[in-house]
Amino acid sequence: MPARIAVVGHVEWVEFIQLPGFPARGGITAGDGAFTHAGGGAVVAAAVLAELGHPVDFFCALGRDADGEAAAAELSARGITVHAAWRPPPTRRVVTLLEPAGERTIITLGERIEPHGADPLAWERIDEAAAVYVTAGDAAAVTQARRARTLVATPRARDGLQASHATIDALVYSRGDADERRWAQPLIGRTRLMVETEGAHGGRWWGESEGRWPPVALPGPRRDDYGCGDAFAAGLTAGLADGLALLEAAGVGAERGAEMLTRVGAP
Repeated sequence: MPARIAVVGHVEWVEFIQLPGFPARGGITAGDGAFTHAGGGAVVAAAVLAELGHPVDFFCALGRDADGEAAAAELSARGITVHAAWRPPPTRRVVTLLEPAGERTIITLGERIEPHGADPLAWERIDEAAAVYVTAGDAAAVTQARRARTLVATPRARDGLQASHATIDALVYSRGDADERRWAQPLIGRTRLMVETEGAHGGRWWGESEGRWPPVALPGPRRDDYGCGDAFAAGLTAGLADGLALLEAAGVGAERGAEMLTRVGAP
């Protein structure tokens, strides 16, 4: 039986619009197609973990609106156990423009709604989790997440991570993202392993140990890089939950990230 894994983070309702090319300023471009579904880093990670066969407990906050209800239903249909705190503000909406070469441009509408540790959710289920991946939440939510054996996080959860005193086992960030690199810096002192992805060049980790993992060949044509970083983090979290060494766990993450590149509007 695969290990139980928890995800603590945010949900967005995303409209994906496929374009033949990015529109020029002031111009008009006809889209090649459009579709909507739940998205955001935590959703990508939860979906990848479920596809890998892991039981997933997903802790989040949603607006009490049609988008929030649709997101919860979609995640539940994937076999993910949703623990949602319902809020008055609307669920955050996102427009993602997808270009033929795989580049995505993201436009957010509204504030990100995050889970709080004080929310009356079944936090005790994290006691049964071999690992947890955190993308958003207040300091108390991060403390709740620390109940898992292994805590993996993205520096995009910076406010909660910085305000808490929780030790982070692995902090995953992109070398090519200046914001993520900057947000990761204050967390170095209480992070066991800094995990830096380098896209097509693989990546490296450093801290209690150090090393590199090699890149993975794409299993098909590159179509869309939406969610690749969180897919990598999900694979890494799954590998660590299964007791793999970091090099092997990073290999699982690299495979998931490469596979996501071949999908449109992942997961």
